[in-house]
Amino acid sequence: MREANLNPLNKQVAVVTGAGRGIGAAIARKLAALGAVVILCGRKRDPLESTAAGIRRDGGQAEVLPCDVTDLSSVEAAAQQIDKTHGRADILVNNAGIGGFGGPLHEMPPESWDAVLNTNLRGVYYCIRSFAPMMVRAKNGHIINISSLAGKNPLPNGAAYAASKWGLNGLSYSVAEELRTHNIRVSVVCPGSVDTELSPHTGKDSKKMLRPEDVAHVVAMLVTQAPQSFVSEILLRPTMKP
Repeated sequence: MREANLNPLNKQVAVVTGAGRGIGAAIARKLAALGAVVILCGRKRDPLESTAAGIRRDGGQAEVLPCDVTDLSSVEAAAQQIDKTHGRADILVNNAGIGGFGGPLHEMPPESWDAVLNTNLRGVYYCIRSFAPMMVRAKNGHIINISSLAGKNPLPNGAAYAASKWGLNGLSYSVAEELRTHNIRVSVVCPGSVDTELSPHTGKDSKKMLRPEDVAHVVAMLVTQAPQSFVSEILLRPTMKP
């Protein structure tokens, strides 16, 4: 009987943005457990170091690379460093995001709108612009964008966040068509309510909400698919409504 491959991502280089906490940290841990060398990106070093320390304690490989996805020069510098050090980027998980649930759109300050759209949408564009050329060169790669069910449904008092995620979904579908001829699979994951610090989830039962590990499990499924197919979109819901 053939042994199962315990390291299906053996030595693949996986870049995860927003990897300091929550969903990003869970995804980083999962990919490391599958054998990837995980590059942890985020604005603040300390949370990234904490995630990396946990991965290393479990026998995985993790590197910390501070990066601000809203700053193109910062993202380009990170990509250049990874190319110089590893010569490849096999997996890119665009997870970095912020909420925007402060009230109706007509009361939202323009600077708050800019912060949400620049992180959740423009940041993904910057990362794809910087990392996709490495994948095109290698004729292989996975890009996974972490969206939300708010990109499918109305979200009162969160219109900017919803707009960023509806935009991210459209971006993902279109880029998937652009890159599939280069053997690069682009997928978007739309989770429902996840128990993280991103938003207060007022009135919801946190015990019924999704966990960051649930999203990480889906990402693991995507990057270990058989090569002749790809899943373009996953909608992830809790079993019980919170």
